[in-house]
Amino acid sequence: MQRMPVVPSVLLVAALLAGCGTAATPVDGNSTATSSAAVLPVDDATTADLVFLREEEKLARDVYITLGQRWNLGVFANIQESEQRHMDAVLGLLVSAGIPDPAAGNDVGEFTNVELGNLYASLVEQGSAGEIEALGVGATIEDFDLADLAEYTLEATDPTVLNVYANLSKGSRNHLRAFVGQLVAAGASYTPQFLDAATFEAIVSSPTEKGH
Repeated sequence: MQRMPVVPSVLLVAALLAGCGTAATPVDGNSTATSSAAVLPVDDATTADLVFLREEEKLARDVYITLGQRWNLGVFANIQESEQRHMDAVLGLLVSAGIPDPAAGNDVGEFTNVELGNLYASLVEQGSAGEIEALGVGATIEDFDLADLAEYTLEATDPTVLNVYANLSKGSRNHLRAFVGQLVAAGASYTPQFLDAATFEAIVSSPTEKGH
């Protein structure tokens, strides 16, 4: 099998992803979360992670919505619904912790975090080049999400937060399997950019897990 062609925008995507580890400062949009209503105690590191993760999951959903409309591939329609559930799960943590929602009031492709907004545009441009490129973008997003979730998990201590991270990771592993499976079926493949090769191979060579 031939590996998926690497287009120049991949280098830009990798650079943007590498710079996206810092969460944007929360802004108070339409979220009902207030500090006085907080019932979930989280430290500053987990607060930053949750704020970033909320829009990170939105990035995945928005890219899949846009590329799904462009290419009419079922995998995007299915996974964008799962990403909405991921967004909702993170929002639940933000509300419980009394943290304003950075995604409040933002439409598809709109982000409080400027780097994520730029990344959205870059990924959509890359995925608009062809169906194989679009599937490669999907795999890249899930690859990135799983690497980030592993890092967030090391920083978190609250059982509720850790449980959500575990469920999100399970869903992202399934999404990665789906995108890589589509690439293989099309005669292409994907080389991990963020997960190590052994972890990636263990995921894509194992069966789909129950859950989203």
